[in-house]
Amino acid sequence: MNFVRNRPILSGVVALILLALILASFPIVPETKEAVVVRFGKPVAVLNQYQANRPIGAAGAGISFRIPFVDQLVWIDKRVQDVDMAPQQVLSTDQRRLQVDAFARYRIVNPLLMYISSTTVENLQGQLRTILGSEVRNELAKQPFAALLSPERQGVMNDVRQALNAKAAEFGVQIIDVRIKKTDLPDGAPLQSAFDRMRTARLQEARSIRAQGAKQAQIIRADADAEAARTYAASFGKDPDFYDFYRAMQSYQTTFVGDGQEKPAPTTIILSPQNDYLKEFTGRTR
Repeated sequence: MNFVRNRPILSGVVALILLALILASFPIVPETKEAVVVRFGKPVAVLNQYQANRPIGAAGAGISFRIPFVDQLVWIDKRVQDVDMAPQQVLSTDQRRLQVDAFARYRIVNPLLMYISSTTVENLQGQLRTILGSEVRNELAKQPFAALLSPERQGVMNDVRQALNAKAAEFGVQIIDVRIKKTDLPDGAPLQSAFDRMRTARLQEARSIRAQGAKQAQIIRADADAEAARTYAASFGKDPDFYDFYRAMQSYQTTFVGDGQEKPAPTTIILSPQNDYLKEFTGRTR
């Protein structure tokens, strides 16, 4: 106590140093992170390491211990992370150049192996970005352009994920998913050429559909006309006089009345009183 009273400033400095040593000796590990303990440049332990069957927030996080100024902590995120591939051109099997943009989602499951192989998360992402670009380019080169615009693309992405996961395991990483954000033809002549080919193909398909429709329409009209002719023949054959009268009424409507939408031009017809046509209107007995 006398020492503290006689040297208060020195005592305060010593207390601060002791407090700093205590705080440095007992780091708090967050639930969402894991830490590699590095002693003189050599990794010796892992704090709160990820385990597949143990959810985040379970035992493992919280207060831990390290030797101050000897042990260094390298913090690593336990959650799923993303890495974007630099957009690049890929040549498909049908010789079309595609501008592809993809990304992968991953989790670090072995932080010790990750530290030994990459040291930092930034280095790891750079390595994963290179591998992702290589695997996407190799896999898409085996596929035609149409497969990348259809549901078959999901199977292609599964193949990319499996190949990428096999190589990422060397870095202590598990690949969760791989997705293509965008697949386009490069701007310029290739894109315009593809549009022209698509337009030509659609025009040819439309002409073929119209020709088939016209053919079917002619067949249907011919069948309908034949059926109507048979019906008329069967009906009017039972009463020829009524058939003559009906045809006379049709000709009168067409010549003098019209169809109700367009009035025919004025027409004058001079017929003999004994004309068969007039007899349909005056009666055959006259």
